Amino acid sequence: MLADTLTRSLTDVLERPDLRVIADGLVPILDVSLPLPFRIEGALEPGQPFCLQAATLKLGSPCLEAPRLAPTFLRHAIELMRLLEPGANPYLASFAAARVAALFHALDTGDVAPLPAWLAVFSDAVPDASALMQSWETLSAFLPELPSFTQHEAERLEGVLTRLWPVLAPAESLMSSGGDSRLAVDPHTGLNRYSSSHRPRPWAITFGSSTASSLSERGFGGAEAARRGMMSALLAKQDPDLVQEGVVRRAREAIGAHFGLPEDAVLLSASGTDCELAVLALVAAGTDRPVTSILLAPDETGSGVPLAACGRHFATDSACATLVGKGEVIEGFSPETRLIGVDIRAADGTARPVAEINTQCAELVRREVADGRHVLLHRLDQSKTGLAAPDMDLVWELCTELGDQLSVVVDVCQARLSPSRVAEWVERGIIVMITGSKFFTGPPFCGAILLPPAIRNRLSCLSLPKGLRAYGNRDEWPEGADASALNNGHNIGLALRWYAALAEMDALFALPDPVIRGRLTRFMTEAVAMVKARPALTMLPMGTPFDDGRWDAVPTILSFLVEDPHAPGRPLALEDARRLHRWLNADLSPWVTEGEGSLLCVLGQPVPVPHPRVDGPAGALRLCAGARLVSGEPSHEGLDEERRLQRECMDARRVLGKLELILKHWDVLLDANPVPRYAPLS
Repeated sequence: MLADTLTRSLTDVLERPDLRVIADGLVPILDVSLPLPFRIEGALEPGQPFCLQAATLKLGSPCLEAPRLAPTFLRHAIELMRLLEPGANPYLASFAAARVAALFHALDTGDVAPLPAWLAVFSDAVPDASALMQSWETLSAFLPELPSFTQHEAERLEGVLTRLWPVLAPAESLMSSGGDSRLAVDPHTGLNRYSSSHRPRPWAITFGSSTASSLSERGFGGAEAARRGMMSALLAKQDPDLVQEGVVRRAREAIGAHFGLPEDAVLLSASGTDCELAVLALVAAGTDRPVTSILLAPDETGSGVPLAACGRHFATDSACATLVGKGEVIEGFSPETRLIGVDIRAADGTARPVAEINTQCAELVRREVADGRHVLLHRLDQSKTGLAAPDMDLVWELCTELGDQLSVVVDVCQARLSPSRVAEWVERGIIVMITGSKFFTGPPFCGAILLPPAIRNRLSCLSLPKGLRAYGNRDEWPEGADASALNNGHNIGLALRWYAALAEMDALFALPDPVIRGRLTRFMTEAVAMVKARPALTMLPMGTPFDDGRWDAVPTILSFLVEDPHAPGRPLALEDARRLHRWLNADLSPWVTEGEGSLLCVLGQPVPVPHPRVDGPAGALRLCAGARLVSGEPSHEGLDEERRLQRECMDARRVLGKLELILKHWDVLLDANPVPRYAPLS
């Protein structure tokens, strides 16, 4: 291969969005005479800060000779420089950086070369002192000359590494932990079961914030900055438990700050479904009566929510890496918990009038209280298709009438509400469930509960179900919560996912409400017109949020049915809609040569919707506006507001154009069944 081609390949590595964020201004120099993968040159004294400004990072000839290993070598070099900067022990920093690089390498997909032996030793368990001594023979060459590495030091560092090993990992590895199996990354596609990635995918057009989003470069940078700070503290010999607890607590504090609430009002939970379980635990612990959960739109909440609302395991594994029996009652939860679902749609799929839902909810609440039960009433704001019910006026009326026989939780997991409105509800006694993974476009599995003052004040007196140990750690809960029912571990994956979401929240809420509202209105107006203009698409009615001038009056979820290409006038059934959703996020260029078949597009996952012409439910796709649409992304730098919004609208047209392309070539794609992937095939 020609030298200029190899250099171009290396340039492509340097421009990878994940490495660009991690490098954050570090500019390596290519030195073809250097026989090492890289070398850091500068003054390095053990125990002294390492001056990056005066240091040079050289990439050597192995980066050209083995281009498939070049990303790993570069990741290794950047990590090592970052760890050395605050003055970490250079031997420990070298081993930690090698561990991070080895795990980073395992995340890449496609034609990846095997790791060299000196790096492969860090891929699995902690190397023993002998292996550390042997690996140092190679690792030492990457640094300025240091004092000899001794057997005694190797034995000491083996013990240190053993304590730190679970968190010596790239941010994207850590973010795939601390949830359940849906977070696991498929090594062949580079995506999890939400078809999203913890690495940035700026080439993918994303309007899927009602389900999940891949990280933007901004979000990835937020998580990486938090991880880097944690690593520096750990290598500075600070207590690992205190360091990790601090990472979690600072995330809770930052979430609370966005809602004008203190840290002890924030309870972290791995997902919206985990939130449901924690809410039931708090409510049940505060009453002697059996609990009845009245759940709005069970078909339009998370699939596990009905089980969690009854105090049952909702998956086969849990956030604390515990295998559990799906459907079984969780230890400490009462089997007498009753679940009553209230449909938000009629049998024909149309939205029920809110007044009708209000009447049904009021009747159910009063009946259950009269039957000697404590009612946990759910208000949904919003459903997966953007609907909200029952009315808050009814909620306040029932709270006044029934007092401590009624608890109310508002499901704001879509996060399409102004923080000021949420804060008002919390201060008036409402429990609120939020996530950072929907409107805020953080990664999947970052949930939180905002607790009203009454619960915060009596939290230390509540005896919680012991089965919560499978789902939560002590530092995720406010001070004083029943420690015997919670784990002593630390869910760093959950915290980092929240730091990614918080970076997006910071960018969004730096803008005034009128600007947020104006940008959302502009985009959604054009998106509605686009969908209505396409005969194959049938738009479902959008929600009509309460409008008192705040930005959350703008509906931001546009749901639509897609006509079955083999049955004019009939929408795609749910399973076919799911196929369409997958193919939008796949590179179709091997099978479709016209149009933008290679374009990767993300919409909200299909929601089951009743329809009279379909046996079983139809599938409604969703085109959504999220926080990034308002605040922009790093790739939008240099565009003024008008040009950027024009680009967003054009991207929405491109997504709908690919959707029509799929319908045209349906039978060919049905045979091929392409799968989503992290990046296009080319």
